[in-house]
Amino acid sequence: MTVPMTTTTTPANLLEVRDLGVRFATAQGTVQAVEDVSIAMRAGECLAIVGESGSGKSQLLLACLGLLAANGTARGSVRFGGVELLGADERTLNAVRGTGIALLPQDPLSSLTPHLRIETLLTEGLLDRGLATRAQARQRALRALGEVGIDDPEARLRQYSHELSGGMRQRVALATALMCEPRLLFADEPTTALDVSVQARVLELLAGVRDRGLGVLIITHDLGVVAGLADRVAVMYAGRIVETATTAELFRAPCHPYTAALLAAVPRLDDGAQSRLPGIAGDPPQPTMRFPGCAFAPRCEFALDECSAQRPELRTVGVSGSAAAGTVACYRPLHAAAAGEAAP
Repeated sequence: MTVPMTTTTTPANLLEVRDLGVRFATAQGTVQAVEDVSIAMRAGECLAIVGESGSGKSQLLLACLGLLAANGTARGSVRFGGVELLGADERTLNAVRGTGIALLPQDPLSSLTPHLRIETLLTEGLLDRGLATRAQARQRALRALGEVGIDDPEARLRQYSHELSGGMRQRVALATALMCEPRLLFADEPTTALDVSVQARVLELLAGVRDRGLGVLIITHDLGVVAGLADRVAVMYAGRIVETATTAELFRAPCHPYTAALLAAVPRLDDGAQSRLPGIAGDPPQPTMRFPGCAFAPRCEFALDECSAQRPELRTVGVSGSAAAGTVACYRPLHAAAAGEAAP
């Protein structure tokens, strides 16, 4: 179960992110991409982080791996298996990348080096770390391609990434991420630009990864993608987490108005052919903008005066300590009464 971080470190947690902040120095000013984000994950759990483009989801992952751009800085704490990663040296980070935490990037076409054959892409991690001989690495590569459903793996090893379809490239990227048998997989928008049938196959593969006992942290802007995959969901807006809940509770009774708006924008099969999907009024805030209150307040139909004056902190909703308990950063949560809080 993913819960807001407390002052107590839980050894059972595979990943603990506490008060993470990420900022970038730009010509237009300082961009606060991530602000005071805290999450925790256990082995074998799937956590989905959901939000619009620009909400800080990808930068959160890159900060955890020490892969921020040169103009980016991070503060807070990121612990993996009890080892502090934020501010760690390259030797420590390289010992974790790939073997501890693997990254399935958003765009496999740009992440798979185009002048290298698939065999080299798959085996170089094992070979560089001295974890296998060339023959052993090749056999592992053949097995990995088979595990992600790629036909004729012998032939695929001789090909280049541009010779593969988008869905096949994504499966090769997943096989590459799993080659060194990591304990945690970061999947950054793994179904972007894929057709529906290929999306379903990729999500099925990720579910299989989770069922093997790996932790999976999936980043997406589409709540529908994670409905059957994630155990818990964290919703981000303008760099902050505004709600966390079990997937079932989030879909049943979203507490934050932004979460409810995202869910309302998911197409439904039982909607009429002429029905229109509701949108969210206004625009996301500019990255350089700073708000004394809730960043969603200018777009929120339920906003109170205090929403713009003071930032709401995450608070527990539901029965504290129960499996269904979640958190919300809102002065007027939509399902407060049902969640055990006083109604507004």
